Amino acid sequence: MKKFLNKKIYFLLMFCSVAIFVISCNNDSIGTPVITDVRNYAASPKDTIMTDAVADQQWVVIEGQNLQNALKISFNGVPTTFKSTLLTPNSAIVQIPAIIFSTIDENKLYTLEYVTSEGSTTFSFHLGPAAPVITAISDVFAQPNDSVYIYGTDLVLLKSFSYGGTPINAVTTNLSGTVLGFLMPSPAPTSGDVVVTTMSGVATLKIVATPTITGISNENAIANDSVFVYGTYLKGIQSFTFSGSTITSFKSNSNGSAVGFKMPSISASGPASITTSFGTATTVYDVYNPYNVQYAGSATTGIVANMEWGDAFGWGWWGGSALSVSDPGATGGWISLHTDMAVNKGMFITITDPVLAVGASGGRIPIGAAQWMPVGNLNDAVDNWAIKFEINVPQSWKGSTIAIQTDFNSSYTARFEPWQITPTTSAAYSTKGWTTVTIPLSMFRAKDPTLGEGKGASITKLTEILGGTGKTGCAIFNINYGKSSTTTGIHIGFDNVRVVKIK
Repeated sequence: MKKFLNKKIYFLLMFCSVAIFVISCNNDSIGTPVITDVRNYAASPKDTIMTDAVADQQWVVIEGQNLQNALKISFNGVPTTFKSTLLTPNSAIVQIPAIIFSTIDENKLYTLEYVTSEGSTTFSFHLGPAAPVITAISDVFAQPNDSVYIYGTDLVLLKSFSYGGTPINAVTTNLSGTVLGFLMPSPAPTSGDVVVTTMSGVATLKIVATPTITGISNENAIANDSVFVYGTYLKGIQSFTFSGSTITSFKSNSNGSAVGFKMPSISASGPASITTSFGTATTVYDVYNPYNVQYAGSATTGIVANMEWGDAFGWGWWGGSALSVSDPGATGGWISLHTDMAVNKGMFITITDPVLAVGASGGRIPIGAAQWMPVGNLNDAVDNWAIKFEINVPQSWKGSTIAIQTDFNSSYTARFEPWQITPTTSAAYSTKGWTTVTIPLSMFRAKDPTLGEGKGASITKLTEILGGTGKTGCAIFNINYGKSSTTTGIHIGFDNVRVVKIK
């Protein structure tokens, strides 16, 4: 009897132990995850609860329960990486992933999904791109059914789009949300607003076509030469003046990016100005620099060398360069050395070199000290000023560099390589007569240890190449910076070197 009783007590104790173990296990078990809020990870007082965010890869703290054994954490269906050491039962520190909103599943938009070994939960979290911004219209003058592009930022998750009051349903966008394309409706609106509505907001841009002037083919052309003014929205021109002379006969191209005319007889320098119904564009610099004009404190133009007899002559014609004239009877009595460049009235200088070996230098033109700009402008932004000159390249040129260095500091170099289209693609270059070259002074760059002269950091102050007076000499020379011999030699004329305020 005693033995039987002991067995009953033993089995009773075993049953109680198992029951206590099961109850204990049930009490310690991990449930499915729960998210209660999302906080900014930044230090107080910015560590506030967040109800929305812009997808800029910021760090956040997810708060809730049972968050320690995460297998996957996704924002808008895009998984983010995380470290287990930053997970606790009540919080998870994670970084919002980079999100390309043009590619996401919109059914998962504004959701935060949290998956653990015990289950998953979805939390509503308004995470999206910034509000859209419109910066430009490709062609206000496009005809019906022409392709038009709207440029800006965050042009994704589109809800609606209208152009000049006309709703546009067929719209394409690029992955980064910077371009929105459509076909111009009929009739083509020429006024009103562009309105882009996305899930993040509304952007509006008035349809205007304020003209701009970005360049001129030959600022110092002679009478009856063809000249082109380049820019944007150069259509519907109401008035056009060039160096003070009224231009009455001209022609704009179809998209308004250029207007051509015949150069009139001009006797004084002045700006170019074009007025349309949308506004006026005027150069801040003179587009014609008469010969023998000396620097006289102008705030816009400093003559460095114009190749006519006088104090502004500037040129040295040693070192491989040659003095030339267009007209055998021109002042100075020089014979015409280069009739293939005889389009420019007066005197000019040339560099003519054969094919150059790697690292070889060719013709060099020294220019005497000149006042590049007033001392009071030396604190201007470096890209507000440019060195300009006219060139004539009658023969194909490819492979060498026309380099410019100032006497004050020759460790900075500006490189002119018009034959180079991209760093890996190039094509031979030539001109039909004389053309104007504009090189912003920000293009004077230091030597890069790998890429060489003129490929390093840009100057940050004008005084780095001009000193404290704004007066310096310089050199223009031909050199082969490439890794093989140049494809061609060079035959190039130069004239009217000047420093100009362009902004």
